[in-house]
Order: sequence, then C-alpha cells, then structure tokens
Amino acid sequence: MTATRIALGHLNDIPRQGARIVQTPTGEIAIFRTLDDQIFALNNQCPHKGGPLAQGIVHGTQVTCPLHGWVINLDSGDAAAPDEGCVNRYTVDNESGMLYLSI
Repeated sequence: MTATRIALGHLNDIPRQGARIVQTPTGEIAIFRTLDDQIFALNNQCPHKGGPLAQGIVHGTQVTCPLHGWVINLDSGDAAAPDEGCVNRYTVDNESGMLYLSI
C-alpha cells in the first residue's frame, strides 16, 4: 500500500506548544509543535476514553489529555506509566518550513 502525502501548510501555522487538527480519510490526526519546533502527528483520540488530544497541553515531547490527564509521548504515541495504551503515530516531513503528513 502506498502512503498518501498531505500538505499541512507552514511550520509557523502551528503555535509553539500547540496543535492543529487535520481531517484525513483515516480520521482526525492531531499535528503537534513543541517549544523547540519538533513536529509530531498522532490520532486525535486518547487511548483512555477518546479525549481530543489536540486540545491537550503540550509539554516537552508529551501531551496531556484534557479529559482525564493521561500523558501521551508524542514521539511514540505510548501512554506514560503507570497508564497503558497507545495511539497511532504518523510521519511529518519538514521541508524548509513546509510540512507534509504521510498516512
């Protein structure tokens, strides 16, 4: 199966320590930007109760779900201990500030 590439816009379209949502054929994907301009993409549903991760607080390379406080590692999609679970992670390419999502 060939990956689909979606243009997301410019790095500066996403605030530092913020997120935006992209609608894709596979559902909502949250695109996160860290304080040091790293970009991560995860399904926009916490593995606990499906909370909207894009509305969470980004800190370091983690996001805290706004519903029940689960912490999700942006680089792996795994919940931080003691919680267990994971969300799908996707690749985002940064080409001179232009962002592209591969699904």
